[in-house]
Amino acid sequence: MAITRTQAVVLKSLKYGDGSLVVDMLTAVHGRVSFMVRVSSSSRGRMRRQLFMPLTLVEVDFDYRSKSSLQRLSDIRIWKPLPSLSMHPYKLSMGMFLSEFLVHATRDERENAALFQFVSYSLEWLDGVSEHFSNFHLVFMMRMSRFVGFFPNVEEVLEGGYFDLLNACFTPDVPRHSHYLVPAEASKIALLMRLSYQTMHLCAMSRDERNRCTEVILEYYRLHVPGFPPLKSVAVLKELFV
Repeated sequence: MAITRTQAVVLKSLKYGDGSLVVDMLTAVHGRVSFMVRVSSSSRGRMRRQLFMPLTLVEVDFDYRSKSSLQRLSDIRIWKPLPSLSMHPYKLSMGMFLSEFLVHATRDERENAALFQFVSYSLEWLDGVSEHFSNFHLVFMMRMSRFVGFFPNVEEVLEGGYFDLLNACFTPDVPRHSHYLVPAEASKIALLMRLSYQTMHLCAMSRDERNRCTEVILEYYRLHVPGFPPLKSVAVLKELFV
């Protein structure tokens, strides 16, 4: 039996029966993997419930069986602690949104080491920052589109042009469908594509502008990720920041 050891991000945990969880993770080696876990009743047990909280960065051991829809863990431990994500009220709400977003945006991802590195680095960055992170989720979603296959070519941004959400490109003409942004909004999205976590505070937005960008980017994902649903946590996210 060959045991796989890999880093992973916990995305979602659902109670299953008495004392068990079904846990979805994004792993560095196999992409999305679902596990059946028997949680420990003891606080000192190996499979403690708190290890399976969304956005926890863990290292796991398991016997990967490609034909099985639910893998079974043999061991789990914290890989990198992210204490402020569970204590800071704004980060806690943003984390709820990010975990729900990742559950659906990575649903069919297989091995994708670059995507995993991006997600884990991003969570570490958010955990470590103390201010100027109100645009984090916007930059995160736009940059993640590069790793899942539909990041627009920022070299082809047209000043005064439209952004075609369906075809992921900028165009001088109005697209022949309804999924596009007018020039004023297209320029805002073009700016977001160029921002990093370190520079995003330079893009000042009102709450309304930020919420509109959130809606646009989620529409973009719905157009490119089959079955991507409306997210329940958006309502809470929209109340954050001024």
